[in-house]
Amino acid sequence: MASVTLRNICKHYDGTAITRNIDLDIEDGEFVVFVGPSGCGKSTLLRLIAGLEEISSGELLIDGQRVNDLPPKDRSVGMVFQSYALYPHMTVAENMAFGLKLAKIGKAQIRSKVEEVSRILQLDHLLERKPKDLSGGQRQRVAIGRTLVREPKVFLFDEPLSNLDAFLRVQMRIEISRLHQRLKSTMIYVTHDQVEAMTMADKIVVLEAGRIAQVGAPLELYHYPRNRFVAGFIGSPQMNFLQVRALSASSEAVEIEMPGGYRMRVLVDGTGVEPGEELTLGVRPEHFVAAEQADFAFYGQISVAERLGDHNLIYLSLEGVEHIITLRSDGDRRVAVGDTFAAGLMANKCHLFRADGQACPRHYREPAIYG
Repeated sequence: MASVTLRNICKHYDGTAITRNIDLDIEDGEFVVFVGPSGCGKSTLLRLIAGLEEISSGELLIDGQRVNDLPPKDRSVGMVFQSYALYPHMTVAENMAFGLKLAKIGKAQIRSKVEEVSRILQLDHLLERKPKDLSGGQRQRVAIGRTLVREPKVFLFDEPLSNLDAFLRVQMRIEISRLHQRLKSTMIYVTHDQVEAMTMADKIVVLEAGRIAQVGAPLELYHYPRNRFVAGFIGSPQMNFLQVRALSASSEAVEIEMPGGYRMRVLVDGTGVEPGEELTLGVRPEHFVAAEQADFAFYGQISVAERLGDHNLIYLSLEGVEHIITLRSDGDRRVAVGDTFAAGLMANKCHLFRADGQACPRHYREPAIYG
């Protein structure tokens, strides 16, 4: 196990910046997820840590040692790729042992390591099979096992589940999380799937255009996004955004004018917000409540209703609002396209963003985080 420290890490290709001034501390034994849209630089950052790309500037330390100039084999990192990259003519055991053979490890030690890791990954009954005889999830476990037998200090995962179907992705998420709990190893995991990030990470690093947008625990990013980008990226379905106008503001709250001229008081720090300023109100679909319980309610017409059993996803058209609002309701509630639906807002669950995308800090302390 080891800590990983990035200090002002930059990567340029032909003068184009891919990662910009990355400062990050990853603690010994942490499970850290790099997440962001395609092209944000998350895989490049992982490859810089692995030594597969050269760092343009900055310092990278693993377990306190500067490794900028060390080749991958001397960094004590192990990488699991999106592609399983298994040798088709080799058995599971041979695939897992291949790297150890190249390192001239003794046969008895190789056999012991392969047997131990295969038990951890529940592959011990598959050791004599070849990749063509395995499911996608089993192949991915073999790829993980091939890395695990080398006992690296840091595990690097580059979108390892993206080739699997939805059911197997859920299963492998659970297996990788259990593996981390058992090994207590430092793991860095890259994905574009925010659900993977939320369910697996001790700490999430959200990247936008090569920069860190926010770092924090999953629920911290969910409840307290620092900007509109993070708010819109974390959470599924995505947060709703409504254009509103500030009527008055203080450090305690901001009074806003909603579409249709209605007023609502949002419990955020409005320091610096000016009356008349254009703002964006953010509301998560799952935070709408019944109108009679709400601080503010509006009415819209149901455009689409998705009945998912335990809940409904309702898409509302509102007068004066260009885009459809998404909200989540109880699955037992009868809904139909064309119905008028009352959507209630709680002031302490709302988010408010300024024109530059920065959030007005929320005052409400979520019980899920603070107890």
